[in-house]
Amino acid sequence: MGLLDNVMNAASGLMSGGEGKGNLLDAAVQLIKDNPQGLAGVVDQFRNGGLADAVNSWVGTGENQPVSAEAIQQVLGNTQLGDIANRFGLSSEQLSNGLASVLPEVINHLTPNGAVDSNSSDLMESGLNLLKNKLFGG
Repeated sequence: MGLLDNVMNAASGLMSGGEGKGNLLDAAVQLIKDNPQGLAGVVDQFRNGGLADAVNSWVGTGENQPVSAEAIQQVLGNTQLGDIANRFGLSSEQLSNGLASVLPEVINHLTPNGAVDSNSSDLMESGLNLLKNKLFGG
């Protein structure tokens, strides 16, 4: 199964919960897009923020370690979290809770071989847009 297939499967599973899940998935994508280094930058941000073990499990091929909403808040900070939350009509609390469940899966599916691929962000965006068009008609 290719990376784009993994993205599509992950997106399908995450979006099956309705529009709220779609917003959380969009927010996770935005977090990656906003980082100048893309996925690699987000992974580094979490590693440097004290969550190296957790994020390494998301990138690796084993089971994903959970992360709390509080840990997401600590790593991203109020400003970054608030900016993304505002773009998607979510509170910072909703976003941090949602990212705690969505982000490990997104990163896991974008790193199927246990490494960060330099074009993962482009593939992810293309895959998510395809899926959204299919499910929501635009």
